[in-house]
Amino acid sequence: MRKVSVFGATGSIGESCFDLLMAQGGAEAYDVVALSAGRNVARLAEQAVALKADLAVTAFDDCLPALRDALAGTGIEVAAGPQALIEAAYRPADWVLSGIVGAAGLAPGFAALSQGATLALANKESLVTAGPLLMAEARTHGATILPVDSEHSAIFQGLVGEDIAAVERVIITASGGAFRDWPMEKLAHATVAEASAHPNWDMGQRITIDSASMFNKALEVIEAKEFFGFAPEQIEVLVHPQSIVHSLVGFHDGGLMAHMGVPDMRHAIGYALNWPARKPLPVEKLDLAKIGQLDFRTPDLQRFPALRLAREVMEAGGLAGTVFNAAKEVALDLFIAGRIGFLDMAALVETTLGEMSRDQGLGIAAKDLDMVLSCDAEARARAMAICEHGRI
Repeated sequence: MRKVSVFGATGSIGESCFDLLMAQGGAEAYDVVALSAGRNVARLAEQAVALKADLAVTAFDDCLPALRDALAGTGIEVAAGPQALIEAAYRPADWVLSGIVGAAGLAPGFAALSQGATLALANKESLVTAGPLLMAEARTHGATILPVDSEHSAIFQGLVGEDIAAVERVIITASGGAFRDWPMEKLAHATVAEASAHPNWDMGQRITIDSASMFNKALEVIEAKEFFGFAPEQIEVLVHPQSIVHSLVGFHDGGLMAHMGVPDMRHAIGYALNWPARKPLPVEKLDLAKIGQLDFRTPDLQRFPALRLAREVMEAGGLAGTVFNAAKEVALDLFIAGRIGFLDMAALVETTLGEMSRDQGLGIAAKDLDMVLSCDAEARARAMAICEHGRI
């Protein structure tokens, strides 16, 4: 029986994965090694019981008593804290979903790869902050990384049977998020609630706001470079309001191969879960006649400065991606807390990158994970100091 673990089980990615596991036989078809979550321990316990998991882990120590109570008498082991997440990822599994949001997913992903697992990677921050190290870790241990972001899954599927040397460009599509049609002068006053309402996708709050600011797409551009090895100039972005075409692969002969589907993450997760086979998925079939038309437009870099910053990060290389992501996470926290405005997020990230590049340089390649985590912590502290001293 195939051994699987799911990290970030109660988030939008994790819930989609749970739905697929249950649809494909649940505990009768899969040996679930570990499930992890944040503070939603009640839901974590429900999933653990349904899938007869060996272990349930909450990332927060103070949630352990509640998780222990919820699973009392089930025989399911419980644990809590960041170190417990890493230890859970070290448990041998055939397939591991990394659905933890942010840099917090980095260490568990490395741990899973060290065991030779297939890592289904929804945690794009891992490649943005430590792409070369992550890919090297997979090669060292004979592990496989499969993309779970819908855009990168689309590229991956478009390359099946193709020579990657024949690829001229890839086009990553973006819905444009909640503010794609807002006038620029209104964006400065955008609220958290407004930024949290995505027109197409059903996602968690953080990634929905990242979609509105296009930071999510900026991370995906860097991710495409790190995962596939494309040069920055080969990676393009188009705003596509319908979210039907997830990515396109363009070849030297002028042909474009598009991956299309309804905006449902269960497709990308299901593809990774069943790879290299394809199995039926509980996903709505695409009705192009009903949709009628598909629209595309070039993104406005004034409206979405995160895309420009992503280009600068790729050009800088080294630890620039680590600083970019760390500052972005701090900026998002501050926006959600009401301490900075919507447009201030990009300004804070740009200022943090500029100051750290000036003071210490960012082009040095990370030697190991500790170096990445140290840079991440320093960038977070710097971003907070910039905010507190009003330097944005």
